[in-house]
Order: sequence, then structure tokens, then C-alpha cells
Amino acid sequence: MEIFVIANQKGGVGKTTTTLNLGAGIAKKGKKVLLIDLDPQANLSSGIGFTQQFDKESWNTEQQAPYKNIYDVIINSTPIRSVFVSTSTPNLFLVPSHLSLAGAEIEMVSMISRETLLKKALAEVKDDFDAVIIDCPPSLGLLTINALSAAENLVIPIQCEYFALEGLGQLINTMKLIKGVNPDLKLGGVILTMFDSRTRLSSNVVKDVRDFFKELAFDSIVPRNVRLSEAPSYGKTIFQYDRKSSGAIAYNNLAKEFINRFL
Repeated sequence: MEIFVIANQKGGVGKTTTTLNLGAGIAKKGKKVLLIDLDPQANLSSGIGFTQQFDKESWNTEQQAPYKNIYDVIINSTPIRSVFVSTSTPNLFLVPSHLSLAGAEIEMVSMISRETLLKKALAEVKDDFDAVIIDCPPSLGLLTINALSAAENLVIPIQCEYFALEGLGQLINTMKLIKGVNPDLKLGGVILTMFDSRTRLSSNVVKDVRDFFKELAFDSIVPRNVRLSEAPSYGKTIFQYDRKSSGAIAYNNLAKEFINRFL
């Protein structure tokens, strides 16, 4: 089982969209995939249609979620096998998140081995999946550190816009520091997202990223595509929402690259 963390402390770069659709693309090709929503905003959980089946008015303001989630795994040591749920995509499973996760980092401060709580939880399903893909919050707090401690590969989505490389140094330095806890962690790749073929800026960013990261940059580039933005509001992957869209084609190609490189 290969464990990947999709992280970038800069928000709005396509982390959740990439986790959802890359995972679905890999699952469509026959690999068994577990997605972990480690962001308290729970956008991955709603984007795949899970939390849409609950009345948000009843649980957004409550401390307890109406379903087991990643908070229970990390804070209450609930077995992860009892938390993950199947999705409408065959071979694709989800460990959902909830707003209660927002307070988890404060609770984790006093816990023993707080950096490796997720790693220990995943050990029990190491023979159950081909790949685990973790969606992180846009920060470098204890939740992201737990993801980095559990993973073999850090995958960074970078949007094809100004400031694209801003803050990446801090993330890579954090990855190096994590090696004391997780010596197996490496930079697995960089995914270029939100490419706009109408602008010279996007092309310049692609060149800069490829010059800097060399072969670590994936060949497949995710375009800026309105269908990608619309799909999560229906609780669907891009393949379910519009499989002929440029976004679906890009993530299908990226999934092929991912399998060839790692799986």
C-alpha cells in the first residue's frame, strides 16, 4: 500500500479537487483507493457526496458529528476500518472529516507520539488498499504533520498563477524535518493545476516549475475548467459529472501517470 499526501499550505491550489479526481481516476483503473479527508472544512467529504446526505444545519453547530470520521480515528483511537465508507465509484473509499476536527490540533498537543497518530491508524489496513491519498488543510499544523509522518510520497499541487512557488520552500523544509520521524518520506511529484491556455503567465509558470522540479513535475496539466468547479456541488467526481470535459481528460491522464510512476 502506497500512501500519498496532497499538501500545499497555500489555499486554493486544487488540493481537494486533485485528491478527489485523481483518486477516482486511479480507482477506475482497477486499483483499490482510500481517500482521507484531513481538512476540518470537509470539502472532500461533501465533494464526493458523503456529507450531502446529512442535514448540515443539524451538525455544523454541534460538537459531535452524526457519523464516525477522522477525528474519532485520531483523537479517540477508533479503528479506521470502522470509519471508512464506500463511495459511488467502485474501488474508491473515504474516511470523512467533520468540523469537530478543527479543535483536534489543540487536543493533540498533550498526546503521546502526537505526530504519528494517523500512521498507527493506517497500519491496520496496510493490506486492504493499493493507495491511500490524504487531503490536507492549507496549513503546516499537527494534522498536516501527521499526514507527512504517515506517507511515503508528498505530492504538491501548484496553480499556474503568480505566486505559484511562494511558500513551497517552507513546505519542503517541513518535509525534511519530518524525516526524523518518517525517513521514508520523499517528494513524489508536482501537479500543475488551473492552467489557462489563454495567458502567457500560465505557460511561464509551467516552464518555471519544470525547470525547478525537473522530472518530478507530472506531464499531465490540469486546466482551469468550469466543470471541475461544478462537479463537487453535485457530490460527483468529474468522471461522473462530465467524463468528456477537459478536466476529466486531464485527471484520467494524470491517473495513468500516477499508476506508472508509483503503483
